Amino acid sequence: MSYQRTFEVCTTETVSTVHYVKVCGSGAIYVTHNTYRRQNIWNDPITFNTKTKDKCTMVITGQGEYTKLKLSCQGPKRSYWCEYVGKPYLCGSFNKNPRHYFVQMMWGLRKLNNACQAPRVIKPHMCRKATDESQMVFSSASFPRQPERQKEASQARVQQRPVPTRPAWRRYPESGPIREMQRSGHKEPAPTSESHKKRMARLYCWKSMQGVCAYVIGLFRE
Repeated sequence: MSYQRTFEVCTTETVSTVHYVKVCGSGAIYVTHNTYRRQNIWNDPITFNTKTKDKCTMVITGQGEYTKLKLSCQGPKRSYWCEYVGKPYLCGSFNKNPRHYFVQMMWGLRKLNNACQAPRVIKPHMCRKATDESQMVFSSASFPRQPERQKEASQARVQQRPVPTRPAWRRYPESGPIREMQRSGHKEPAPTSESHKKRMARLYCWKSMQGVCAYVIGLFRE
């Protein structure tokens, strides 16, 4: 897409670090397609809602060689803002579709309860292979942010809390004689019929008659 206006000269003028306006022989000025799309980012803020329904607006502006993103959010009981700066134009994919660069940032911000609690350094997926200078870096906010190291330390403390476990039952070793009997397969002898007869005779017969009683009891058991 291009815009044109009549001029009497033919020159090439720099509009930004990576975009140009060219005036050619017919006396018409042409704004390159990428420049137009870049201006659309400046003029059309990106809006979204956070996980807690805060309404947020992303406004992108240029400050010299840096690109500045100001994120402003308004909720039912709070309002806040934060700013990121960077050089996204050092990423080739950004120059092809600059608005999508910030749309990809928005996809991550809208998943948060507080959009300004995002990571301090954000590199959209489309520029994941680009130089680190192309990423957006947190610069300021309307509230103090918790340092990343303190946040990571607090999360580590929560993860390292020991989980209570049940005490393990202790198994005591078996006593020596019992263990030896089990290993050898030894079994206590069952009471014989003779001893049973004598015991019955001792319980129910006079002492002088116990021999006869035992004999008679043995006959009945057989």
